Amino acid sequence: METINSIQTEPTAVITGADGGMGTEITRAVAQAGYHVVMASCRRPKAEAVRRMLLQERADLDIEVRDLDLASMCSVVDFAEGLAEDGIRVRLLMNCAGTMETGLHITEDGLERTVSVNYVGHYLLTRKLVGIMERGGRIVNMVSCTYAIGRLDFPDFFRRGRKGSFWRIPVYSNTKLALTLFTLYLSQMTRPLDIKVNAADPGIVSTDIITMHMWFDPLTDVLFRPFIRTPRQGADTAIRLLLDDEGGQRTGTYNVSGHVKRLSDKYLNHPQMRELWLRTEYVLEKWL
Repeated sequence: METINSIQTEPTAVITGADGGMGTEITRAVAQAGYHVVMASCRRPKAEAVRRMLLQERADLDIEVRDLDLASMCSVVDFAEGLAEDGIRVRLLMNCAGTMETGLHITEDGLERTVSVNYVGHYLLTRKLVGIMERGGRIVNMVSCTYAIGRLDFPDFFRRGRKGSFWRIPVYSNTKLALTLFTLYLSQMTRPLDIKVNAADPGIVSTDIITMHMWFDPLTDVLFRPFIRTPRQGADTAIRLLLDDEGGQRTGTYNVSGHVKRLSDKYLNHPQMRELWLRTEYVLEKWL
């Protein structure tokens, strides 16, 4: 039997949340650029439907679907080990999946679900895949401007998302702060491997997470509608970081509307950056 490694000649890209609005746009762009795309999804029927749609557009695209549930660390490990066992070397990793839970939900691993999907699962996946990434590879984390109102209250962050009662917007913001700090710290760790790590801020995008009827009353709908981006517009910065030559020449940057936005020293030298790394390593010890 032929192995995947023996028949696959295209470079490989792994995209989480590939069946979502922005994930679909990123999958399309990366596949059209000549990559073998692994759509990582916890919703296989939807992901398969997206794959069929993209193949109807262009039959020569090389796209496959693999199961990945970022709310289960065992699923993350199985996914990463499956790629390694198939001899796949990864050139691009796009951490795009995200959720904003409407209530407190605890995963099988004892983590608040938003924290698991948006941050801890991506942390573990990235740590697992770095070992099979090509030199010159790129990692892009989909963050959010809400990092600016995020706070990291330990140890409550991992177990409840925040100190006190559950409130979805602060919890979501806390995960995006964590993912931003992870991006900065990981970029330092991967410099010797020549792997670039950057953050993409899509702006306010019309997706399954953010919908107008959930967030705004009719008046604010009128006020904010002009600023809501389409999934393609929201995905543009991440696509550039993944595919453009310029995107492959920088690391440890925060990017908005296709351009680098310098973070304040408050975040570049965040007092909890290393603590977050160490605490996450401890939480994930048995899977790492």
